[in-house]
Amino acid sequence: MPNLEEKKQVVAELQEKLENAALVVFTDYRGLTVEEMTALRNKLRSPGVEFKVVKNTMMEFALKNTGHEDVIEHLAGPNAVVFSSDDPVGPAKSVYEFIKEYKKLEVKMGILEGQLVGADKIKALADLPPREVLVAQVLGTMQAPITSLVYVLNANITGLVRALDQIREQKQAS
Repeated sequence: MPNLEEKKQVVAELQEKLENAALVVFTDYRGLTVEEMTALRNKLRSPGVEFKVVKNTMMEFALKNTGHEDVIEHLAGPNAVVFSSDDPVGPAKSVYEFIKEYKKLEVKMGILEGQLVGADKIKALADLPPREVLVAQVLGTMQAPITSLVYVLNANITGLVRALDQIREQKQAS
């Protein structure tokens, strides 16, 4: 059994992870086999992402210390937590891909950029298109007015050229 100093160290580590995380997802992992848990950990294996089974009492202390007391009421039962310090979308996608495949993991709720969010918001985050697609959509939206302006200006110039050409033809005819 860990002594008090070891428990304080675990709470301090959890507190640091909570403070530095862009996304924290609390899940109920009941029913997962060791192989399935390993598969989930492999899906979540990327820089800045950690999947950890935590004791509720340790997590409660860490949540109190970081000002997230409102999360404590959702911690009933066994909890495994996804901590993502960089990208909030990738880990959310990975969790929901795992849920589609195995249908055993349950997302309880999460903390996104310091705000308490429900499982539905994390699902919406997971449904976002990849970053590259979003950037392309924004650039396309920004480019559309410029393209329209070019067409309008081109139409005016084309009209002027046609009018001048008709005047030239009339002068040649007479």
